[in-house]
Amino acid sequence: MKLFSAALLAVAATNVSAFAPSGRVHQRTALSMTASDSEEDRRSFVTKTAATTAAGILATSTAIPLPASAAATKQWRQVKVPFEDTVYDIDFDSPTHGYIVGARGSFAETNDGGQTWEPRSFSNLDAEEEITYRFQVVSFKDGEGWVLGKPTLLLHTKDGGKSWERIPLSPKLPGEPTGILALGPNQAEMITSSGAVYTTENAGRNWKAQVKETIDATLNRISSSGVSGASYFTGSIVNEQRDNVGAYLAVSSRGNFFLTWEPGQDFWIPHNRGTPRRIQNMGFVRGDIKNGLWMTLNGGKLLVSSSSVDLNSEEFPFDEANIKTGGYGITDVAWRSDNEVWAVGGSNTMYVSKDNGKNFVFDKSANDIPGNLYNVKFFPEFGNQGWALGSSGLLLNYVGEKA
Repeated sequence: MKLFSAALLAVAATNVSAFAPSGRVHQRTALSMTASDSEEDRRSFVTKTAATTAAGILATSTAIPLPASAAATKQWRQVKVPFEDTVYDIDFDSPTHGYIVGARGSFAETNDGGQTWEPRSFSNLDAEEEITYRFQVVSFKDGEGWVLGKPTLLLHTKDGGKSWERIPLSPKLPGEPTGILALGPNQAEMITSSGAVYTTENAGRNWKAQVKETIDATLNRISSSGVSGASYFTGSIVNEQRDNVGAYLAVSSRGNFFLTWEPGQDFWIPHNRGTPRRIQNMGFVRGDIKNGLWMTLNGGKLLVSSSSVDLNSEEFPFDEANIKTGGYGITDVAWRSDNEVWAVGGSNTMYVSKDNGKNFVFDKSANDIPGNLYNVKFFPEFGNQGWALGSSGLLLNYVGEKA
C-alpha cells in the first residue's frame, strides 16, 4: 500500500506542537536505599527438532554425518536472585556493579559482576506501597542511574544507588513513560507509550520534546486523510525500542504494522509488516537501525532484514531465519558479535546462530527450568558479558562453550 506518503506530507499544513511536560519545577522526594510432564514432551520435541536440523546443515557442509546430540549447546548458567518474581531489566555502571529490577517491587544489587545479588528497597516507601510497583527499566551511566516503574514512577540516583530521589512527571505527558536511558550527568532520554520522546539536562526538572507529533496524532491524521486503505494504520502501539544512536521503532498492538523514528524527524513513519503473520516483537541488528531490523512473528518465526533498508519506504525486505522452535514464540533477539546471535522465547527456549542470524541451533541451558524468557542483553563495554531474564526470578549468565 502506497498510502501514507501523501498523508505524511500534509504535516507541513498541519498545526503541530511539542508535547512537552510542564516546565514548572515540581517538588522532589529524596529516598534512601536499604538492604532488603506435557511440557517435558514438548521441550523434548524442540530439542530434538533443532538438533536434527542443525546436524543436517553441518552434515551438508562437511559431508560428515554428525549425531543429533552434538548440535545442542549449553552456554548459560543460572544465577540465584533474592526474589521469585519476573525479572524485567538489568544494567551495569561498571564491570562489577549493577542492578536488576522486576515485578512486585523487586530490586537487587550486585557488586561482584552479577555472581551474587542482594535485595534492596526504598526506606521512604513502605512495604505495601513498594510491592504495588512493577519496576520495568533500569539504566546507568558513570554512577548515575534511573529506574522506571508502573504505575508511573521515576527514580534517579547520582551516587551509584546509595540514595535515590523520586522525579515527578507532568500529568499532561502524552501516554505513560515506557523507557528511560541514562546519557550522562543529569541527562536522560525518555519515551512514552504515545511515541513522545523527551530529553532532560537538569536531572528531570524539565523535559524537552524531540518529536513534534506523537504516534497517536500521526495515525489519526493518516486514517482521516481520505487515502484508500488508510484505516490499516490505526490502533495503539507497544514494544518501543531504541537503538544505540537514538533511533526508535514501535510495533502496533494489533501486530499488523510497525513505525520508525530517527532524531531530526518531525513524526514517526509507519511501515507494512510484509507478512500475513502477526508481529510479536522487533529490534535492531547489532543495536543500530542502519544495520537492519529483526522481527519475530506468531508461530515462532524469525525474520532479519538486510542492512540496505530505506527507512522512508513502506515495506522492508526481510529474510526468514532457519530456526526450529516447535511453535514456541520468540520474545527477544540480541547480537553478541557480528556473527553470534541469541534468541530466547517461551518455555525458556534458547537458540544461537554463528552466521549472523541465518541458521540457529537449540541451546539447552534452560531446558529443565519452568517458565519463560523475555529478554537477552549483552554488555560489550564490560567484557561482553551476557544476561537472559525471565519469569519466576530467572536470571541466566552467559559463560560460552565451557558451560
